[in-house]
Amino acid sequence: MFIKKYIEQETINRRDLLLASACGLGGVAAAGLLGPGMARAAIQDPTIAWSYRNRTNPYWNEIVSGGEAFVESLGMSKDALVHLINEGSSEKSLADVKALLAKTNGDLALAIDTNDAPNARPVVEACVDAGAYVSTLWNKTDDLHPWDFGDNYVSHMSWSDEGPAEQTARILLEAIGGKGGVVHLGGIASNNPAIERLNGLKNALKDYPDVELLDAQPADWDTQKANQVMSSFLTRYGDEITGVHCANDTIGYGVLEALRAEGISIPIVAYDGNPQAVELVAKGEFLVTVFTNPHWGGGITASLAYHAATGAFRPSEEPHEHREFYGPTIMITPEDALEFKANYLDSVPTYDWTDFWGPSNGQIKYK
Repeated sequence: MFIKKYIEQETINRRDLLLASACGLGGVAAAGLLGPGMARAAIQDPTIAWSYRNRTNPYWNEIVSGGEAFVESLGMSKDALVHLINEGSSEKSLADVKALLAKTNGDLALAIDTNDAPNARPVVEACVDAGAYVSTLWNKTDDLHPWDFGDNYVSHMSWSDEGPAEQTARILLEAIGGKGGVVHLGGIASNNPAIERLNGLKNALKDYPDVELLDAQPADWDTQKANQVMSSFLTRYGDEITGVHCANDTIGYGVLEALRAEGISIPIVAYDGNPQAVELVAKGEFLVTVFTNPHWGGGITASLAYHAATGAFRPSEEPHEHREFYGPTIMITPEDALEFKANYLDSVPTYDWTDFWGPSNGQIKYK
């Protein structure tokens, strides 16, 4: 059964993947020579790097596959992409970036998910001070904006998760007949998407007074932790639980395995549109998942940083909606799961990596 194998393999692979991180990076930093927001000459041949959690997670594997596809579009081997694997540590994320900035003397085009929102500012400031170019994905604080840093902080892409998460919640609440008890398993508590996806559930619950949110706990985007959290929920609440709202697919895998271990079948909704999750939707084991096109997101984030670094365009001359923007989302239900799989997963679309904002979904809005 793929979920059990996934949980076991996740532990084995995690150790091996650490070898691909920025071990041994050294050198003397060129930070501070230019000053924040000061443009430097175009970089002829910048190092291209992606900083992310790990590749055992199918979502992040797709993100980085997009980055590799972009690198290959430049006529390079995909191995030219430098991988900075932080394993969920913001401290390691920042340290790896600083080490790579020193090694490359700032000749760097960096795509990064900073792991949590507060870590975005020190990462961006380190890149700007070194004259590197950085594009961020998912996590940053609301007061941090690319246009405040000239050209070097190129762009930020996130997804408007609250709305789609509310839609998945409404599908769940309808499936349980508008009454009963639900639990939510979330991501890292300080992550923007984790916050928005829980808020989406809470928004939907306002229209369902006969449904109780029994508990909401972080599962850190992790299958094994989700399995443990769901097992504890079952021990505490038993058959009071009539539905499960998961912040992402990999959490859903752990939930499903915990339910199977107890011989329980109740509705589950998830998020991310990973291939295994789409199969589970097609089989009716997940009610719905949401696809955020991570392959495109990973490739275009790297592309924006690279093309700004090489002087192909000047971010400071772009409107705000080109510097902070939402990525696309597609809701996947049992009715359209197989068609979606054929169009997006069985054959990955070919993208024009210079069409920077083609599938994007408008400027990010803050409450």
